[in-house]
Amino acid sequence: MAQQERALRTRRAILTAAAEVFDDFGYEAATMSQILRRAGVTKGALYFHFTSKEQLASEVLHENAQVPAVPPQRLKLQEAADRGLLLAYLMVRDPVLRGGVRLALEQVGQDRLERNVPFLDWAEESLRLLQLAKSAGELQPHIDPGELSEVFVGAFAGTQLMSHALSGRADLNERVVALYRVLLAGIAAPGVMAELDVTECRGARVEKAIRALHPSVRSQSA
Repeated sequence: MAQQERALRTRRAILTAAAEVFDDFGYEAATMSQILRRAGVTKGALYFHFTSKEQLASEVLHENAQVPAVPPQRLKLQEAADRGLLLAYLMVRDPVLRGGVRLALEQVGQDRLERNVPFLDWAEESLRLLQLAKSAGELQPHIDPGELSEVFVGAFAGTQLMSHALSGRADLNERVVALYRVLLAGIAAPGVMAELDVTECRGARVEKAIRALHPSVRSQSA
């Protein structure tokens, strides 16, 4: 059991190091040597868990698509916003998420990485929640959930790019809160906006609620 736990820790250290290197340098410029030095493990351990840079990048991308589901709320529009607010909160703390976002947004080269996985996952879940919100009368009548789900994902991607360029994502949480305040004010049905929690501490509260419901969820600050 102890050996298995050590193996899991080693694998996590390698994955985290790879995500950091991808975030710092991008996929093309990143090397296995850089990842090896950053992880502080032996070459044998690295190649035991991951046989190539492409395999490492693929794993980072797929982990990026596995952000914990937010707790159910009475207002489905709140749940849709909570996904973005949670992700902004976690990205500042989780290098694997940051590395995954960098990989997903990079221009596609000759590799075989499924860079669309995080976008498709988020857009699909956003669409589900926004359709429920529409059915419950939480959205203005003219709003199309399909169009809105793609706007949610695209606007977040652009906001985090701007935050990365201007502050190294130090102000990501504040920028995403501002984004959702503006978006929601333009789409929410009369009276709904006043009931939504779109504050700078919302992401932290959502993460705390998830951890209370699912204590086994991995630490996002690893």
